[in-house]
Amino acid sequence: MQRLGQAQCWQSCLIALGLGALTVAGFAPFYVAWLPWLTLALLFAMLQQLRTPKQVLLCAFSFGLGLYGVGIYWIYISLHTFGGMPWWFAGFCTAALCAFMALFPALAAYGAARSRLLLGVVPIYWALSDWVRSWIFTGFPWLTLGYSQAPDSPLAGFFAILGVYGVSALTAATAALIAAAMLSAVHRMRCVLAALVLLCLGQILSDWPWSRPVHAPISVALLQGNINQSIKWSSEHAETTLQQYLNMVRQTSAQLIVLPETALPILVEQMDPAYMAALRQHAVAHQADILLGVIDAKQGNYYNSAISIGQSPTQTYAKSHLVPFGEYIPLKAAFGWIYRDWLHMPLSDLARGTSKAPLHIAGQQVGVNICYEDVFGEEITQQLPAAELLVNLSNDAWYGQSFAADQHLQFSQVRAIETARMVLRSTNTGATAIIDPHGQVLQHAPHDTATILVGEAQSYAGQTPYVWWGNLAFLCLSGVWLGGLLVNNRRK
Repeated sequence: MQRLGQAQCWQSCLIALGLGALTVAGFAPFYVAWLPWLTLALLFAMLQQLRTPKQVLLCAFSFGLGLYGVGIYWIYISLHTFGGMPWWFAGFCTAALCAFMALFPALAAYGAARSRLLLGVVPIYWALSDWVRSWIFTGFPWLTLGYSQAPDSPLAGFFAILGVYGVSALTAATAALIAAAMLSAVHRMRCVLAALVLLCLGQILSDWPWSRPVHAPISVALLQGNINQSIKWSSEHAETTLQQYLNMVRQTSAQLIVLPETALPILVEQMDPAYMAALRQHAVAHQADILLGVIDAKQGNYYNSAISIGQSPTQTYAKSHLVPFGEYIPLKAAFGWIYRDWLHMPLSDLARGTSKAPLHIAGQQVGVNICYEDVFGEEITQQLPAAELLVNLSNDAWYGQSFAADQHLQFSQVRAIETARMVLRSTNTGATAIIDPHGQVLQHAPHDTATILVGEAQSYAGQTPYVWWGNLAFLCLSGVWLGGLLVNNRRK
């Protein structure tokens, strides 16, 4: 096919922008898992027709702008609506973040074009760019391509082996095979067969029993307080919030009761002893344990923590992977003025926790993580295989009634598949849910409603390959893939 000229290149950029925006429907709350195969196939086919690597860079950058501009628009809500940042500066910061994130697929496509093996190389480069985005500047791996395949895509079977970045590579590879079939009649049948084999293998792996049940199931109650973010830290409403959660606790007799992230708006050290005693009394009376999301102060530092009280000894988990500009200020000397003059977020300079041991509560070994932490699969595996059950405490009220809470739920679904463990999510406004080891949502509380989600949780033992080797398998696969293409190209 004739390669595209400069004018047609700009037309391709506009099409790529739309394809990127459309790809968001592959993620929660839409879950159209096959859509990224199609949108990326069309993108890759266009990239293959562009004349220069620079044109490829611009087109892929446009795709990224569409993907992240639509997919994480809710950053603006947290900065402006709840953070108090002026609308124009919040808009600028959101746009700058989207542009920065769009650089990753752009550079991946550019590198693939420079190699002159675009369709063969771009799946790995794309997945590697997702992986780099997970750790550079502490990481922001939101909308990593592989998440779009949870929980029902045939490719979801590979999560337990290769993790989300491996599935990113296989998702992009499926798209590249479709693109190759579109561009070449000679290799069409071979590409279609390769894609079908990949999907069938993933489907077979989806049913593989990576873990086994241990202990009897326990009853759980996940509390969703629905406290509006605008009043969450207001001293005038603190007593009302405390009383609401106490009343909710008293309405359930579950063996494990979980409150959301920072559910109690007062430092633990300043809490009325009578209030804590009332919670403990209820838990002990029902042979239960309560897991509270709190802010804990120790030696002049403040921690975003989860504390257990009840029949088991009191234990604490402190969040270790903090949100930059949300829970701590990176390069404080350079960026502190943003908080002083523009942004007014409480608890924006927290300390990092260090413990990675599961909590022994309700007769189970519970791996606790708080909010943003469960976006980092390899960090979650640090509590495994000891942890028999995973619990996530979150507060996505910062993002209003946007896609954010549903996207976060999908990330938890991937953690369940990667670890072959059930995941319990207790959130302030949603998405509160009970997820099985196959990533299926068994129960889901309605969003933006004060409710108690009651159900059962089963603990599991066993170890998936991903728990064993983390992202190392994906990185090795990337090396083998690229090395094989290089050797094959030299032979030709």
